[in-house]
Amino acid sequence: MAIRFSRPRALALCALPVLALFGTAAFAPLPFTVAQPGTTADVLGDDKGTPVITIKGAPTRSTDGKLLMTTILATAPTADIGIGDVVDSWFRTDRAVMPRDSVYPSGDSEKEIEQHNLQDMKESQNVAVDAALNYLDMKPGSVDVTLHLADVGGPSAGLFFSLGIVDKLSEDLDGGLTGGRTVAGTGTIESDGTVGAVGGVSLKTQAARRDGATVFLVPKDECKQAKAERPDGLRLVSVTTLKGAVSALRALDQGGTVPGC
Repeated sequence: MAIRFSRPRALALCALPVLALFGTAAFAPLPFTVAQPGTTADVLGDDKGTPVITIKGAPTRSTDGKLLMTTILATAPTADIGIGDVVDSWFRTDRAVMPRDSVYPSGDSEKEIEQHNLQDMKESQNVAVDAALNYLDMKPGSVDVTLHLADVGGPSAGLFFSLGIVDKLSEDLDGGLTGGRTVAGTGTIESDGTVGAVGGVSLKTQAARRDGATVFLVPKDECKQAKAERPDGLRLVSVTTLKGAVSALRALDQGGTVPGC
């Protein structure tokens, strides 16, 4: 037998399961991580008193300006994230709600996750050196590059490590890569110079502008996300390769055409 309800009653009845769901969710941890703009580090400078990039076996040039690699700060993998945290973050531009397994490997302990991220950073550094030396047509055996950056995990600094090495080793860069600017950005790197997406770009642009950057290099595939929350005064430059990033920075300094988002 069909029962026909008036609209207000029908809506009220439909809402009961939803209210019950929200009531339960309010007290249950959710599988999310809340992220915010993190720290930045100048790969052309020092980190806790130690140069980020140390080069032996080849002459280096003095650099100016800054090349800021950017990070996000995420809640711990074991943190209990409730629906209140999620709703609050949805209404803030300096917060982002991300699936926990998109930030941290699932099933690992907090210690294992930390080690995993540090290993990612180590591998990223090695690949960044290879990419830079390949770009410069230099053999690894004749030049020794050491990278140092404490308390940062993950692969997203790869592009900027490579750019820093190129800036220090290139002899034909009048004014250097930065042109005296503070340039920030993000992106993974492959040994052939391919730049990859990383996630959290909109938060990283905020960290960059906060720390004085006026230019931000963003992997092309993440341009849409970067544009959505672009801080005032920050110019977005789209990149797909290390060679393209170098060319874009040189064009920016010389008044040439620069690929934007």
